[in-house]
Amino acid sequence: MPHLVSERMGDVPSDEMTLEARLSEREYKRPSPAFIGQANAADPAIYDRIGSFPEGFEEYAEMLEWDRHWDEVFDGSNPPFFEWFAGGRLNASVNCIDRHLETRKNQAAIIWEGEAGERRTLTYQDLYREVNAMAALLTSVGVEEDDIVTIHLPMVPALPITMLACARIGAPHSVVFAGFSAGALADRVNDADSSYIVTIDGYYRRGEFLDHVDKTNRALDDIDGAPEVLVWGRHETPDVSSSYLLVDDLLDAHRRDRVEPVIRDAEDPLFLMYTSGTTGKPKGCQHRTGGYLAYVAGTSKYVLDIKPEDTYWCAADIGWITGHSYIVYGPLVLGTTTLMREGSPDHPHKGILWEVAERHDVDIFHTSPTAVRTFMKWGAEHLEGYDFDFRHLTTVGEPIQPEAWLWYYNHVGGGDAVIVDTWWQTETGGHLITNLPALADMKPGSAGLACPGIEAAVVDDAGQVMDRGGAGNLVITRPWPGMLQTVYGDDDRFIDTYWRAFSDIDSDDWTDWVYAPGDGAVYEEDGYFRILGRLDDVMNVAGHRLGTMELESAVAEVPAVAEAAVVARKHDEKGQVPDVYVTLREGIEPDATVIADIVESVENEIGSFARPANVEFVPELPKTRSGKIMRRLLENISNDEPLGNTMTLRDPSVPEAIRQQVQGR
Repeated sequence: MPHLVSERMGDVPSDEMTLEARLSEREYKRPSPAFIGQANAADPAIYDRIGSFPEGFEEYAEMLEWDRHWDEVFDGSNPPFFEWFAGGRLNASVNCIDRHLETRKNQAAIIWEGEAGERRTLTYQDLYREVNAMAALLTSVGVEEDDIVTIHLPMVPALPITMLACARIGAPHSVVFAGFSAGALADRVNDADSSYIVTIDGYYRRGEFLDHVDKTNRALDDIDGAPEVLVWGRHETPDVSSSYLLVDDLLDAHRRDRVEPVIRDAEDPLFLMYTSGTTGKPKGCQHRTGGYLAYVAGTSKYVLDIKPEDTYWCAADIGWITGHSYIVYGPLVLGTTTLMREGSPDHPHKGILWEVAERHDVDIFHTSPTAVRTFMKWGAEHLEGYDFDFRHLTTVGEPIQPEAWLWYYNHVGGGDAVIVDTWWQTETGGHLITNLPALADMKPGSAGLACPGIEAAVVDDAGQVMDRGGAGNLVITRPWPGMLQTVYGDDDRFIDTYWRAFSDIDSDDWTDWVYAPGDGAVYEEDGYFRILGRLDDVMNVAGHRLGTMELESAVAEVPAVAEAAVVARKHDEKGQVPDVYVTLREGIEPDATVIADIVESVENEIGSFARPANVEFVPELPKTRSGKIMRRLLENISNDEPLGNTMTLRDPSVPEAIRQQVQGR
């Protein structure tokens, strides 16, 4: 039973757990009566109501407009390829735009601020016109239903417009984060077998105009076939290849077009979102239309407490799942005003976020623990003088330390805004573990309770449920509507990655299938979950998931490198940063040139955000007798932690020599 605010909090964790998390009972924070009085979810019965499986999730689906009602809520007959709202038909673009026109066509749908000082407000009527024009343009150049359109755009209005235009014509979109390199773009275009790329000539970052279309220019050398390239213009006359189509020129012919929305089956894919894994190849997480849209609508309403009259700001990037679910689809389905901003949070000054919040009277602010730690480093003085008043704050992307949580609460929230920390993934589509803000006490450093309808547990490596207070594997024990359908083009990888660890994969009974997200957690004595982070070789750098194999593959492209291992080092601001341990080919001397080549290769293959923090040249990497690199030991070294048992190694002296080299400086 969740510990709701109407109940006395139960026993706190053991002394050891309390010390580790720096928490005590007195540190629970309660939402104010004023917040509870206005909340979308203020009745504890919501947990039982939505928790009635699977019918409870109909409450989320009923937030949408359907062209045809579903025949059954959940079909688990072919696990783990579950179906949600089967038989139902709808269009995501209609749900985000058209259905709001009668009541709020003149309300702001998207407010955009560019780093160079531009500001643009798109009402729902404006968004309707823009999306229809882009949908007509896409159709005119040959995009058909079920074609996958790759979108490589930064945080400009063209991004949500293009996404919603794709949804309108039934073409799944695959948004590639603007910070990814040409090589990463090519990999994703090839994997999705995409024949269309939508990009832009450039964008601003810290006052500099970055040539963005150049990434597409270089990616084409590694892309199979010859995709059509459409280029939005940030400048009036973009300097691009004559073979590319200029969106702004073509749009003029479609300004008055109205495109009949393609009605999709609930199980038809809405988009692909690529995420890092433990192998070098990113996984294309495929999300369905009906279940995904219903789940982000429900969690936006009940977790984020979004109302149509709100101005809501999620300061993430739409190139990641947070931006898909909680900048575009969730808020727009609810008919609210969603704010997006281009550029760095410290340009032109370190108070720009709070200046924007004041200018638009933002009600709800949503950011990452990395950003909060950065705000802390800058100091509270950068918030002074700005008149903003958030009623609700959210964190996403990684666990947040209690100290950062309390700073966020006191300095950004003014000591009275409600905070929810959220745990979820690209694969889950929406929040799975987090408090409903009016119903549960806030606990610094803890993600909180499982969302209504979600069954979560912590198990040991054998799959046995652990006693409260023990650290183990976080699992989700029954399906939910927002979950991915599969890994695009690779059903076997879908099963191996997410289900094999704790499921009976030979069973036709869906209750024998358990989702394993690959994160560690503690299920605490008070019923709250505390997330510990990744258990596999995936690191979280400033909220960006990076597979160590991706990074190692990029390092291995350098001719001087014989072998490389990448591990995560803890970082006060970014959460984690990559450290690279390298052995060089015979006859190569370690020097600054090799380091520069390694950094350049990572930036070219993945992006500048993934650049290594340290490059260590070592004579040999620690390996087991079977030849497996023991990255755990290198991670211990990077983080100044004890090595532990090294007796299973081929040469136990290797990690100690590396430790002395790294820690002895």
